[in-house]
Amino acid sequence: MPYVEARGTQIFYTQYGREGKALVLIHGAGGSHLHWPSPLRRLPGARVYAIDLPGHGRSSGPGRTAIEEYAADVAGFLDGVGLAQAILVGHSMGGAIAQTMALRYPERVAGLVLVGTGARLRVSPLLLEGILQNFQGVLSLMDDWAWGPGTSPELVERGRRMLARVDPQVLWGDFAACDRFDVRDQVGEIRVPTLVITGSEDRMTPPKFAQWLQEHIPNARLVLVEGAGHMVMLEKPEEVAAQIRDWLQAL
Repeated sequence: MPYVEARGTQIFYTQYGREGKALVLIHGAGGSHLHWPSPLRRLPGARVYAIDLPGHGRSSGPGRTAIEEYAADVAGFLDGVGLAQAILVGHSMGGAIAQTMALRYPERVAGLVLVGTGARLRVSPLLLEGILQNFQGVLSLMDDWAWGPGTSPELVERGRRMLARVDPQVLWGDFAACDRFDVRDQVGEIRVPTLVITGSEDRMTPPKFAQWLQEHIPNARLVLVEGAGHMVMLEKPEEVAAQIRDWLQAL
């Protein structure tokens, strides 16, 4: 699998497809490219890049503690793979990174797909303070908060195993970056086509966050996925992929 150097860090990524619009999938806090299931990583008719942010998955380097730093890493990734522009698909913290990219590097962003995210991402002190003191307890909280009520126990357990592999210091940095993130006074400046996707049962970024984005980003479209929680793209991969595919075809 390929790597590209960006800002002194070796960024791991997967790529599927050679033609069509370029999409870059940006995972959330403590995630990796594996948080994007196959129907999204292999979206028909598009060139899809799924990255591991610094300090995550197979990428080198420390994690960051500011969304702006991760946005600079994504811009460096685009340079490294020779993409002048891409549609950014971001989940949770990845959605914050995508919004920041659209505001700081608008010439690099052809569109946004914002999944389970908001213009502000306050983090519960139970998570932020507990990560370095009681990591196993935080994993249990995430089992409860991150998934919709109908999610299979097998998927929840797989998600727990993936999160347990993350360095607690990296996860703390991710949540600290999210807690400081707030672009509510800027999102009206975003001028690219935007699709907002949220689960109806999302307890971490409730649907009102997505509704707010839809109301404040010009010409944004909102999709509510019934029964899904915060990990909507893992819980309902075919539905999320179909919504993105239809949106891309309508551009």
